[in-house]
Amino acid sequence: MKYHIDTIPVWDAMKEESECPLCALRRKTERLLVDRSLGASVMSPDTRIKVNELGFCSHHQEMMYAFRGGNKLGHGLMMLSHLQTLRPKVEKALKASGNQGSSGGLGRLFKQTKAASNSSNSPLDSLSARCLLCDEMKAQEDRYTASLLHLWKTERAFREAFLNSKGLCLPDTARALRMAPELLSGDTLEGFTTAAKDLLNDNLKRLEEELEWFTLKFDYRNADKPWGDSRDALERTVNKLRGWTLGPEPMQDNV
Repeated sequence: MKYHIDTIPVWDAMKEESECPLCALRRKTERLLVDRSLGASVMSPDTRIKVNELGFCSHHQEMMYAFRGGNKLGHGLMMLSHLQTLRPKVEKALKASGNQGSSGGLGRLFKQTKAASNSSNSPLDSLSARCLLCDEMKAQEDRYTASLLHLWKTERAFREAFLNSKGLCLPDTARALRMAPELLSGDTLEGFTTAAKDLLNDNLKRLEEELEWFTLKFDYRNADKPWGDSRDALERTVNKLRGWTLGPEPMQDNV
């Protein structure tokens, strides 16, 4: 697969010195996409077509609703257009499943609804299975992971910076290791694989120690002892294991 390479954002994310530069970059990108969705693109015909077709998942609905105090008018316009497109499809799906005009009463309706819910290919499931921003985020994730691998391959300074970093989170380590054979080979591939695994192991051990001290600080006998680096160990551990989730927004830059 051919990837678009964009190295500058990855370098910028490395300067954050976070638990995972790809997480920091992904979250910044997500905020930019939400901001764009609520801005001028609300009235863009191309965007409106995509929104009408795919809609947004609950996570991105929540982000749009709360972003910068919310843009309820822009959000509402998108959802109205999506609903007007979606409702006829829902009616069609309900008819196709035999839920309308059935002579079997509530019993048959329950059985058909239960059967549909157990099928990953049921018409109703397909109408809420995708999200426009999730699709865009997946493309960006692959792009920036490929850029990180390209930097490892081509720039000695980046290799040194990566080796001296906290590495990647667990999900991004898995993604990078999965993509690495597509873009790297020989000693370069072996070097990256070893570095990514060692960094993950070493930093999980570090976080375990910091999180343990975080919990011990709640014992009154340790109340006067210094926190060290453990004060935000809970947030950083969650972020390391699942990707950025808790704590201050990374790479703010007014977005």
